Amino acid sequence: MQFTLASYNIHKGVGLDRKRDPERIMTVLREMDADIVVLQEVDRRIGARSAVLSRGLLAENHWQLVPLAMKPASIGWHGNAILVRHGIDIVDAEPIGLPTIEPRGAVCAHLNMAGHDFRVVGMHLDLSGLRRRQQIASVCQHLAERPGPAVLAGDFNEWSGKGGCFREFGEGWEVLRPGKSFHSRRPLAALDRIVISSQWTCRNTAVHQSALAVQASDHLPVKADLELFA
Repeated sequence: MQFTLASYNIHKGVGLDRKRDPERIMTVLREMDADIVVLQEVDRRIGARSAVLSRGLLAENHWQLVPLAMKPASIGWHGNAILVRHGIDIVDAEPIGLPTIEPRGAVCAHLNMAGHDFRVVGMHLDLSGLRRRQQIASVCQHLAERPGPAVLAGDFNEWSGKGGCFREFGEGWEVLRPGKSFHSRRPLAALDRIVISSQWTCRNTAVHQSALAVQASDHLPVKADLELFA
């Protein structure tokens, strides 16, 4: 069982030209051609927290939206959302509460593809190093209570290459490093990561750095080709 998973902080749809352009974000998603996409900053922070990407726009582009929204106008939980292609079944989904000072959260989708169950967690972690470590520990504890293959992805806000909050991942986890994804105009840091449990093999990772992706957000999307082998 193989698929491509991507993670993308869309910066509320506002590009480097300071224009909010949901169609541009959708075009970048089409360029990547991933099967599962973990998104950050998909909702506005004020008012009704309305979604940047409408449900209609997602449906037109053949995406299933994992049901995580806590407000009618939004599509995510603290800005985190998960999209999956048709052919992947959404079994269940839930938010994961995180220790935090600023509004942060993580979301967990229980998915099934070709008869195989697995979980995908999307997250946007804190700016504080201590909080990031605590947040990863919370996510790992959540998954420990639900054994099985899992993939974690998102904006970790971690500037350290191998240390920092990544030390919280113990035996059985592999932290992938697709490459530098922030800032999109001149990438200096690998803030966007994908982490896999021991049941997966990673065939390839990449930063998607098309001309449109450079303009669409302050982050570049990252992706990994994964295969379940056990």
